[in-house]
Amino acid sequence: MAHIHKKIKKGRPYYYVRETGRVKGKTKVLNQVYLGSPEKILQMATEAKASAMPSKIQSQEFGALWLAHLVESDIDVAGLIDNFVPQKPNKDEPSVGEYFLYAIYNRMIDACSKRALPEWYKHTAIQHIRPVNIQKLTSQMYWQKWHQVGDDQLRQIATEFLRRVAKLEQPSSDCFMFDTTNYYTFMASHTPSELAQRGKNKEGRNWLRQIGVALLVCRDKRLPLFYREYEGNRHDSRVFLQVMGDMFTAMGEIVGKQSRMTVVFDKGMNAEENIAAIDANEQINFITTYSTYFAEDLVHVDLSKFTPIDTRKNRKLHEYGRDEDRLVAWRTTGEYWNGQRTVIVTYNPITATKQRFSFEKKMLRLQEILYDFQAKVNQGATHWRNKAQVLARYNDACAQLHIAADLYTVEVYENGNGLRMNFRKNHYRIGRHIDRFGKNIIITDNADWSTDDIVNASLDRWTVEDGFRQSKNDDLVAMMPLRHWTDSKIKCHIFTCIAAYALLRLIEIKLRRAGSTLTAQAAMKQMNQLHSVLMWLPKRKTPERMLEESDEEQAQILSAFGWKIEGGVLQNAGS
Repeated sequence: MAHIHKKIKKGRPYYYVRETGRVKGKTKVLNQVYLGSPEKILQMATEAKASAMPSKIQSQEFGALWLAHLVESDIDVAGLIDNFVPQKPNKDEPSVGEYFLYAIYNRMIDACSKRALPEWYKHTAIQHIRPVNIQKLTSQMYWQKWHQVGDDQLRQIATEFLRRVAKLEQPSSDCFMFDTTNYYTFMASHTPSELAQRGKNKEGRNWLRQIGVALLVCRDKRLPLFYREYEGNRHDSRVFLQVMGDMFTAMGEIVGKQSRMTVVFDKGMNAEENIAAIDANEQINFITTYSTYFAEDLVHVDLSKFTPIDTRKNRKLHEYGRDEDRLVAWRTTGEYWNGQRTVIVTYNPITATKQRFSFEKKMLRLQEILYDFQAKVNQGATHWRNKAQVLARYNDACAQLHIAADLYTVEVYENGNGLRMNFRKNHYRIGRHIDRFGKNIIITDNADWSTDDIVNASLDRWTVEDGFRQSKNDDLVAMMPLRHWTDSKIKCHIFTCIAAYALLRLIEIKLRRAGSTLTAQAAMKQMNQLHSVLMWLPKRKTPERMLEESDEEQAQILSAFGWKIEGGVLQNAGS
């Protein structure tokens, strides 16, 4: 057994490494190596340490970029685009397709402006993953390269990209979700643009110009299969009619042109001409919502006729003993859009309670306003002596509170010396208004579908809404605010965002298949903490690269894609 042995010679210690063992029952020294004095041992240790220490270390973001590249490699975005956009080969700068690709990578990890893109890539291991001349990734070069892409070419590129995405994860459902949203821009009023127009902005920024985007996703995989940008002032129903042909073609290519398909959309798009166009296509069915304000007879049906729906949330509520909170529905038929349709009215007690609470707060606020009005009118205050003006102010107050003006009966009348004002609640109108809370009307031409299937399909509209929420995330995708000033560049930017969203969905699908519940956003955040380290060691001409040890969640993500890290090296898990 080896041990350190100290000897004292002339009062000074000296050290040896000894190996001892028993020979014929006695302890014997089998081997001895002289180390020297303590000073010599210290010198040896210092020199050994110095010779092993790297002269320079550089840490680079690796994991998220590697994962983005891994998922994208099955599609080959750069090659796809370069096939559609002819260009002269130039070894000193990336191709048009590569400019799109590096923008997509950034949108998948930590979205920033094109001006900040070179600096962002400097801190990543991009040269190890997919080498590029970072200094060429400037906003000016993006402008030049994207200028080479025509509208028709970009549309073909987007179609082929989404076709490849669908081929990787073939949808198993013939039901599709369609919706629209808009994205604001800080584009000046005098800047020419057909796309950027003022309209009702969903972020409440109505004073800014905006661009609309229509999106179709498959119900089961939640993958984008079709999108179209449009003018910010165009109504949703007109957009739906405009893109319907291309959208149905995309659906047919995915599930088969002879298959029966269903498109789900909200009440903002169920104009009569749109439904007529769907009716004219024998392969297409629809499920849509309908405004409760146009169906008084359906809203006030007695709740005793409603029965619970088999939904995931209802099953959980039943497990928790909260049956009274379950979603219930009542089914009937009716004449809508020149045809006999299946009609389902749903009632959600939880939603009704929330709406009732909000309504009562507004009613109390309106009551306070009316007491203030009454005092000013009855006292003959200046500017409160005109009946028409008083009633107009009441209507304005209701509009600001987003509440109907007929919930109170307001009387303003002459009384000798001036005006008098009285008000009282209209309990009948209030009761009818409350009866709408928690109610939703669904109309479909899928008469052979069960009530459960129809309601669940309508509820699954959240899948496309979730895509829009992701596109408005500040870190991932981040489609707005749009910082491009021409329609062609705006369209290129929108494509990179849709492509980034599609690739993030592919990551989520892979994680779910491996049993992970991580979202794409959480996965990219975790992987972004996995760094690659470059070390310049003595007596070596090239730096040595090692990866950090993965934590538990990072290891799960790597495993889901068939990889692992051992000894600082990324390896295929099967090897």
